[in-house]
Amino acid sequence: MPLDASPPILLVKNTSAGGSDITTRATLTEKANALNARYRHHSATAVMQGALNDAGNIALVSSFGAESVVLLHMAAVLDKTTPVLFIDTEMLFTETLVYQTEVSERLGLQNLSIIRADNIAEIDPTGTLHKTDSDACCELRKTVPLQKSLTRFDGWITGRKRFQSGKRAKMEFFEVQDGANRIKVNPLAHWTPADVQAYMEENRLPRHPLVAKGYPSIGCQPCTSPVKAGENPRAGRWRDLSKDECGIHFVNGKMVRTGANA
Repeated sequence: MPLDASPPILLVKNTSAGGSDITTRATLTEKANALNARYRHHSATAVMQGALNDAGNIALVSSFGAESVVLLHMAAVLDKTTPVLFIDTEMLFTETLVYQTEVSERLGLQNLSIIRADNIAEIDPTGTLHKTDSDACCELRKTVPLQKSLTRFDGWITGRKRFQSGKRAKMEFFEVQDGANRIKVNPLAHWTPADVQAYMEENRLPRHPLVAKGYPSIGCQPCTSPVKAGENPRAGRWRDLSKDECGIHFVNGKMVRTGANA
């Protein structure tokens, strides 16, 4: 669907990305609301293109998980130089690391950054923090390094979808990141599992090898388990804990500590 003329996603430069103007949350919220009204009936590709064209310096954050290849393919088709941020928690499945390399090469991604925490040995020397405080482990290995990397950008693109969990049920295409003057873009917000599968099949995209083994949602190896028939696709993430987000997506500027160890 062709894009009509529109103002940029960010009215002024994000100060955390090096600008000198002050971006207020009210301004960003107003802009996000306007863009949601404009793109309400547009395709995911149109939302992605609008974000890349109008958001200034924007990055795609990808886990290279079960469905990540969809947004990665869209970005590669639109602009292979789109910044892609991949967080290596050093607890990922070997299959994920191999898949990340294969997909990046196949799609010709030209601007991939692999992010790692710089103080894991100091805070989690035995690699067992996830057993005693899963939220703290996610904060150490995912949330903090990502937020440091995002200070270079005005906004970021996520692969979140409404069907994945109750907390995402009312998610819009454009929203303001809590605790930061930054826009989050969710091009696949309204997609169903059938939409994801159809796109992958139509474009002959490679599937994460763990999907065939019963992992429809893939995170770190210690905190991800296979999902049984009829379960929510994210049921295997932090199983038996009252937790379904890693903390990358903030509430009121802070990671929500909802796990058993909160």
